[in-house]
Amino acid sequence: MSRPAFSADQRRWYEAACAKINTERLKQLVFSLTNLHSPTGNERRASEFLANYLADAGFSARYQPVTERSGNCIAHIPGTGTGPTLMLYAPMDTHLDADEKLDIPWVGPRLRADMLPKAEIRGDSVIGLGASNPKSMIATIAEAARCVLEAGVPLTGDAIVASAGGGMPWLCTERDNAGLSSGVKQLLKHGVSPDFCVIMKPWDEVYFENPGMCWFKITTWGTMGYSGIPRGVPGFTSSIVPAAQLILELEQWLTDYPARHQSEQVSPQGWIAAVRSGWPDKPAFPAAACEIFIDLRTNPDQMNADVEAEFSAAMRAILHRHPDIRAEWEMYAACQATRTDKNHWIVQSATRSWEEVHARPYPGAAKMSGQTDAATICGMGVPLARIGYPFIGEKDMPPEFAEGLGGMGVACIPDLVVPCKELIYMIIDSCTRSRADVGLTAHAG
Repeated sequence: MSRPAFSADQRRWYEAACAKINTERLKQLVFSLTNLHSPTGNERRASEFLANYLADAGFSARYQPVTERSGNCIAHIPGTGTGPTLMLYAPMDTHLDADEKLDIPWVGPRLRADMLPKAEIRGDSVIGLGASNPKSMIATIAEAARCVLEAGVPLTGDAIVASAGGGMPWLCTERDNAGLSSGVKQLLKHGVSPDFCVIMKPWDEVYFENPGMCWFKITTWGTMGYSGIPRGVPGFTSSIVPAAQLILELEQWLTDYPARHQSEQVSPQGWIAAVRSGWPDKPAFPAAACEIFIDLRTNPDQMNADVEAEFSAAMRAILHRHPDIRAEWEMYAACQATRTDKNHWIVQSATRSWEEVHARPYPGAAKMSGQTDAATICGMGVPLARIGYPFIGEKDMPPEFAEGLGGMGVACIPDLVVPCKELIYMIIDSCTRSRADVGLTAHAG
């Protein structure tokens, strides 16, 4: 694609819309969304709130139910019908239940303030579960579109603000199997058909590659035992000790895995994420099975079937070295990695927006491995670019929240101004042109 400069009118519209950015309004929206608990599969209240907020701001907005407890928000700024449709997207759900019985000790010894769905404002920051990811992202796309609406920019194409539930890499069986992009699949299968999309996530970069993931469960086998029996008694073997040996072998394989699978923007990682065996309330009986769970990330050049074959080959090699270990494995969930051509209009528009706001050439993105709804959106045929905000961990994180990922719950509002301007730029760059201007088919009236 060519790199068209803004016309005088587009420049004027852009500056007028940027002048409408209201950081106090943005902070309040982040605060309000953070106060509405929305764990995966239970986003209804937050999504309904956002739909009402955007309707009150002048959008054509609605709540789209997916289940009784989960749903999406869809809002439009209509154009004249002669330009492309651009969707601005961020997910709605958080990765923790914020329930001590469910989350402790797995999050640490206690639920910190950034892990609780109770927002607080500290100067320029909002603290609370999901305040940064995803609530600040939702608020920023809403603020950017609202600024365009308030500035009276004459759009040729529709601008859509969309947020879906079920976006986290979480297979939430107790809530209608939500997660793994369940909400955005519903969104795109039921009436939302953008020409292209921009998704907002952490990192102040432009990404056109979208990591995927493959989840594996390994079961090591022994026999059910009894703690009163001495070791070495014939007929009794542990399932847990072989699992420990297997974990050490797998950890080395996972450490070497990224170097074998680099793509232009993705360095896929893999982690042993969970281990379980037996009955914690009756440890007198060691269990016959121990299960190991692995999340293996992928790049767009890897097909999930190839990843499964590679993992199986690694497992067979480990078992060949340890013939005393009895184990089986399966891939129980997967999301295919995808990419948009880096020369596509939406990627080039995102790059232009970054360069406009930062006033320098874009140097290229650091490789990453974070899986998002972007892979699914792109995989369903919608070209997509990902932009974002500086991760607060790169700056002065409050000390009490500096350890670990936490609740992704520290949102620095001034950091959201840059992506807000980039989103405004992209709306005007795309939705004030004709379809032919952006490489799409023009339709006769």
